[in-house]
Amino acid sequence: MTKLALHWQIAIGMAIGASLGVSLNIFGGTRTTVVQAEQLPSTLTALTIQDSPNHITVNWTTVSGEEHSAVVDGTRKTQGAAATVDELQHTQPDAASWFHRFGRSTARTVGEAAQHVGNLFLRLLQMVAVPLIITSLICGITGLGDAASLGGMFLRTILYYVCTSAAAITIGLVAVNIFRPGITENAASPVGGPEPGGQSLGTLLFEQVERMIPTNPVAAIADSHFLSIISFTLAFSIFAVIVGGKTLRAVRAAAEAGFEVMMAMTMAIIALAPLGVLCLMLFVTATQGPAVFASLFWYLLTVIAALMTHALIVLPLILKFVARRDPIAYAKALSPALLTAFSSASSNGTLPLTMACVENRAGVDNRVSSFVLPLGATINMDGTALYEAVAVLFIGQLYHGAVLPLEQQLIVAITALLASIGAAGIPHAGLVMMIVILQAVGLPIEMQGIILAVDRVLDMFRTSVNVWSDSCGCAVV
Repeated sequence: MTKLALHWQIAIGMAIGASLGVSLNIFGGTRTTVVQAEQLPSTLTALTIQDSPNHITVNWTTVSGEEHSAVVDGTRKTQGAAATVDELQHTQPDAASWFHRFGRSTARTVGEAAQHVGNLFLRLLQMVAVPLIITSLICGITGLGDAASLGGMFLRTILYYVCTSAAAITIGLVAVNIFRPGITENAASPVGGPEPGGQSLGTLLFEQVERMIPTNPVAAIADSHFLSIISFTLAFSIFAVIVGGKTLRAVRAAAEAGFEVMMAMTMAIIALAPLGVLCLMLFVTATQGPAVFASLFWYLLTVIAALMTHALIVLPLILKFVARRDPIAYAKALSPALLTAFSSASSNGTLPLTMACVENRAGVDNRVSSFVLPLGATINMDGTALYEAVAVLFIGQLYHGAVLPLEQQLIVAITALLASIGAAGIPHAGLVMMIVILQAVGLPIEMQGIILAVDRVLDMFRTSVNVWSDSCGCAVV
């Protein structure tokens, strides 16, 4: 009997996880708990918890008779509410602790258990990511043979990354100006002009260059600072080529041996992908209700439409006319990596699988993939750059009640391009980089909380676009 292809196994796991999650959300997503007197903490006389997919309320009365409450509202319609349970953990840790101990619904309990299993799969992928990047980069660069070949590949790679990221941001700007998701009948009235301050473009650029030079390469490896790891490994490999002779052969032999072992480990971990994807999808669908998506419908539509335009039109055209590859066949070869990227929302975590698909299924030379993919997973973030531009302009529309001026949109575009370079390829990393862009145009960073509830879903889409763009870059280079 023929074994089912990996991409079909992953797709089936994703479908099963989504189906189970939606069913749990519908039939086990709501719970009201009145904590019995014998279970109450010693400081309380009453504790009631209501849990639903998008709304959690914790009400309690202290022994002194004071009444308090804490609210988690994924739609952000409740004044002063936290957007997520994690946010509640920071603002009101006692309420979060009581909720986890007494009040979680069946859907949330099962979903969070599934998340733990899915996170184990991600940790396995992250475990092999750093040694795989180091050994593959050394193999790729030392195998080029001369500085001219290395220089040509580097220039082609950087040119591709800059052009595709700029194209993605442009698509995002056009989409957000057409749909205007932040300007609705229910939008807040204009608050005022932009606040002064924020980082200059020169400061942003210098910070990115500074991050490329690690003061301690070993510490950079231990902390998984990918930009520092890649820059040091590039320098090490280039100087190995310059030294040449026995030294070059010894370095290459050691790297090839390490790479072979790491790929064997990677393929064993990849076999667990269907289970990992199932658990991650179950968590997302079990704990996110439809109300949070309805409240941000036009924002979701704008981001997804822009991402799909870039992924399904721009990148396939580049594949077709620049790389001379069939986009459909290439996408099919990359489908296991793309599905894993979608479910995990981690481009660094997906990197081992992406490398395996590009080399073994798409037929790209290892010397190209081992150079382009690790570099792309760190500095080529088409989906993230597009998302950040749209999100900041959406927040600007909400804040001012109008479309931002062209000069501010240009600042957003340039800053998004710079901020996406070196953004961590992990879930929600785009939110961290977005703070930089908000500051650059004088928008309050606390307004980022408006979009927090749907960030995980959009993170899945933009990570898939990031991985797809990196993979297309291999064919182009």
